[in-house]
Amino acid sequence: MDNGTFLINYNSNYWQEELKAAKERSWGTALARTAEVFLYSKLPITKFIDIGSGPGYFLDAISYQLPSSKEIFYAAELFPPADEYCTKSPNYHKGDILDLNFQFDAGCCIEVIEHLTPKMVESLFQSLAMKSKPNSIYIFNTGLVEYIKNEDPGYLDPIVRGHVMGWSLKAIQFLAEPIGFNIIPIPGKTWAFIAEFQPNHNAELPITDRIWSALPENKEILSDKATGNLMYVLGLDTTRAYL
Repeated sequence: MDNGTFLINYNSNYWQEELKAAKERSWGTALARTAEVFLYSKLPITKFIDIGSGPGYFLDAISYQLPSSKEIFYAAELFPPADEYCTKSPNYHKGDILDLNFQFDAGCCIEVIEHLTPKMVESLFQSLAMKSKPNSIYIFNTGLVEYIKNEDPGYLDPIVRGHVMGWSLKAIQFLAEPIGFNIIPIPGKTWAFIAEFQPNHNAELPITDRIWSALPENKEILSDKATGNLMYVLGLDTTRAYL
């Protein structure tokens, strides 16, 4: 797998089965995690990346919810489905995040790293470090070991869904912290964590306390002048719901 040979083939057959789930994630989980990380960030967010976006439906969802700020959101996918199944957003990139000619302030990575080996995840963090600045922040959604053991033993599914890894925070820390990322647990969530690049602030821990001191610029983005403050409320409530 480290040489790029996966147990399943991410071709048209895979995507035919996966598109429905990708749409559900983009219009649900990804929006919640995005709202959450906007409130955790200690940087004003002007460039946000969805890593491993699949068909890029996240860009459609976020453009619907936050139309006044849709230009700050980007998505990248190394193994995209056919063009007819992908978003038409100009901010969707088929390729590596290193191809993009700007740095990211924040991002999300939803149901991706369970498909990757340790070497691949290390490479992902190395690439992300090259595109980050101090205090850039990313939220990862993946079934961690505790979640798999106690809530979803069938999560590991290498043949059908391509889920080959169940990660612990210690394993992620071992790979990512030498590269410059601080790996932070999210209280109550056994299926998500934060990676913050070279933090130089003294922000509160647990990280969920940051929602009460969120940057005004980021709160303003979540409270869209065209659609209202639904995303801001979602960010608050998705953080507090699991405490």
